[in-house]
Amino acid sequence: MSGINPIGNGFNIHNQPGIPVIRSIPIPPPSRATDRLELSGQGHLLTTLRSNEVRIDKVAIIKSQIEAGTYETHDKLDIAADRLLDEILR
Repeated sequence: MSGINPIGNGFNIHNQPGIPVIRSIPIPPPSRATDRLELSGQGHLLTTLRSNEVRIDKVAIIKSQIEAGTYETHDKLDIAADRLLDEILR
């Protein structure tokens, strides 16, 4: 059997010293975190409030009625509560 040549280039894995394998892996730069605000379903109310102009004359009339105690009737409160619920539940 002395006439048999070794397979390959004669590399013997058992005779190699323990050489560590060092590999460089690029690390991407950290991404910048961004703040984000999400409003719930009532976001449309905020948009509506910001887009509507305040009717100063109407506010003054209602304010004077409230101060006089003539504005808060049960019918008006029921209507206002119903409208508020309609807006919230949309």
